[in-house]
Amino acid sequence: MTKRKPRPKPSRLAEKIKQIRKEVFNCSQNELIVRLGYEKDELIRETVSSYERGWREPPLQFLLRLARAANVTLESVIDDELQLEIIEKDNKR
Repeated sequence: MTKRKPRPKPSRLAEKIKQIRKEVFNCSQNELIVRLGYEKDELIRETVSSYERGWREPPLQFLLRLARAANVTLESVIDDELQLEIIEKDNKR
């Protein structure tokens, strides 16, 4: 039986998560959890920290909530070849 190769992980995902939190929301990790609509025990700050450090890969639901709340495409969050197109707060509709 041959061993399956691990799927490639986006190398810039962690930095993009942190970039969205800081540049779009300008908030703490705890505030981000609230903004994304998570209940108190569903997600904790330490978990968000592990996503931002690249220690853990976030689940799809987290990435969907983050992209929708930040008004960016999910593709731009997970694709290393794409830059995030962050809309400045003054230009948001």
